[in-house]
Amino acid sequence: MNNRICQITIFTAALSMHFLVVGCDPKVKEQQTNALSDAQVEDIVRRSYQYVALYNVNNKFAISQGGWNTIKPDTELKDHTLQDIARPNNDTLYIGAMLDLRNEPIILDIPAFDSKYVSLMVTAYDHYVNIPMTTRRGDFAEPEKVLFYTTRTEGYSGEPVEGVDRLFESSGDFVSAVFRVMPHANEPERFERIIKQMQSVGLMTLSEHRGKPAKPVDAIEFPKVGAADADVFGGNLLEVMQFVFNHLTFDLGNDLDQGVLAAYEPLGVVPGKAFDPSIAASFDGDRFRAAAEKVTTKSLALLQDPGNSARLAPLQFQPKGMTDLETLVAVSVIGPIGVPMEEAMYPAIVTSEGKPMNALNDYVIRMRGDGMPPANAFWSATLYDTANGFFIPNDHKKYRVSENGGMKLNADGGIAIHVAAEKPESVPEENWLPINRIDQNLDIILRIYEPDLEKMKTWTAPKAERVEL
Repeated sequence: MNNRICQITIFTAALSMHFLVVGCDPKVKEQQTNALSDAQVEDIVRRSYQYVALYNVNNKFAISQGGWNTIKPDTELKDHTLQDIARPNNDTLYIGAMLDLRNEPIILDIPAFDSKYVSLMVTAYDHYVNIPMTTRRGDFAEPEKVLFYTTRTEGYSGEPVEGVDRLFESSGDFVSAVFRVMPHANEPERFERIIKQMQSVGLMTLSEHRGKPAKPVDAIEFPKVGAADADVFGGNLLEVMQFVFNHLTFDLGNDLDQGVLAAYEPLGVVPGKAFDPSIAASFDGDRFRAAAEKVTTKSLALLQDPGNSARLAPLQFQPKGMTDLETLVAVSVIGPIGVPMEEAMYPAIVTSEGKPMNALNDYVIRMRGDGMPPANAFWSATLYDTANGFFIPNDHKKYRVSENGGMKLNADGGIAIHVAAEKPESVPEENWLPINRIDQNLDIILRIYEPDLEKMKTWTAPKAERVEL
């Protein structure tokens, strides 16, 4: 920003960067915003997508379960009424812990789990993904207490705490700590045992852990979430990004961190500053919404290409410094909050004819016994509508084929999955994915948990073959 227009004072503390902007003329901001080229607008959208997507997702989950510093275990699998997140998971149960780490650390009291797959995923508004615990590394065999904090958490600096087994420093003040638990739904007694284990996960403040009352939580006003990410880009992007900037730790040595800060500095949005409503009047939301929709289309096309999907897979859902902007945008578009390839891989199933799958047609997906997904834990195939990424509504509440959802293997250990408006004769109901006979594009995403990464190098996802009606 031109120093003749705005005076900027920069100071750093640890890995945080704070800006104080003094004397900016709103007319100058308006000129700068309107003068942005289409390429600059698209660049801002791309650099913002990870933050907008996670702001929407994390805050919606906090709202739906009663606020921050709450914990909610699932007792049943998600269905088509869930529309808080694109391409949700229907093959594991979740425990969602929404943590506000501003006033004091939060501790999760975690039991042992009788499941062959459990992971704990921690994500702040920056959409960088950390997996501090997973059965893949032998965790969840014994009970543990894990403490969460940030560099801004009041009165705590990362020192050991008696009775706490692990410490986790988050990059953001508002965090989702999400457990994925394979419920073994095909084993009723084990399923009930796992549900009770999930319900026993506890949440407490550090003060409560020490036998004292929890400290009062400072009141805070959150910017409005969007029904979809495009609503934020078209409505209150600057307000959301100002809020996000104020509650994240930025790394002076990270190019992506510095890139997004540099993109917003000319627009008057910098860490440590209160949102200035006067800049909203000069913000052309229609341009940013259109750019966001364009970026969404590009990212969906990118991930539907098997070659590009394989190229991006090692960079998906990684910690800061282990991914790139292209991948962050793509995963934020297709379904925010996932786990890295060591935990799960998400190959898309495309059609054999190279056209989008559409509900005006039926399809069949065939896998031979020697060509099944190479999962060390389990796999699933889940059906969504392309436009929104939601489950297809149906009376059977059947959205995926998997070990948990039920599946019938052929004599050779393979399977044929049928996507159809009516279940074909002789096809097991477990292998049927119902659709509604309307003009609606469809996606099917495989989830391969604890994949055999060596076999994944040569394994190819099956294609959906259109069935003549």
